[in-house]
Amino acid sequence: MELHVRYEGDDDPDKCSARKLARFDLAELHRSTRATPPGIVLNPFAEQALSPADADHDRLVALDCSWETAQREAFDLDGVHRALPFLVAANPINYGTPFRLNTVEAFAGALVILGEREHAERTLSKFSWGHTFLELNEEPLRRYSECEDSTDVLDVQDDYLVEE
Repeated sequence: MELHVRYEGDDDPDKCSARKLARFDLAELHRSTRATPPGIVLNPFAEQALSPADADHDRLVALDCSWETAQREAFDLDGVHRALPFLVAANPINYGTPFRLNTVEAFAGALVILGEREHAERTLSKFSWGHTFLELNEEPLRRYSECEDSTDVLDVQDDYLVEE
């Protein structure tokens, strides 16, 4: 599965997971919306959750920008918009915070849900904390990846939101 990033460049370049992915040729950065190819757009504001039913696509697209501009920017991208279900961040900036994933975590979570765990592991391997993301989210990711569709994913997510 191809990984593409609509890159805004409004964050600290030394802490940017998207830039690191690009350095290792694991993702392609795009500086404009127009240059970003369509695919499954990982949009935290999408109305439908990502599920294994979306596995027929061959491209994931993430938006790398500050959380303050994410909603406005995400709607400009072409493709099928899907929200990731409940997952907890493992990155040093948002560690333990639900739904505050950085770009590599969003890709890894999506890849596992879509049945591409090895690709997720390879992508996370470039980050010292990468394995922690999979460990923190092992159970929900397994359960989401066993769902049939978005409705099932939301039912599983509800189990975790009740606990929060």
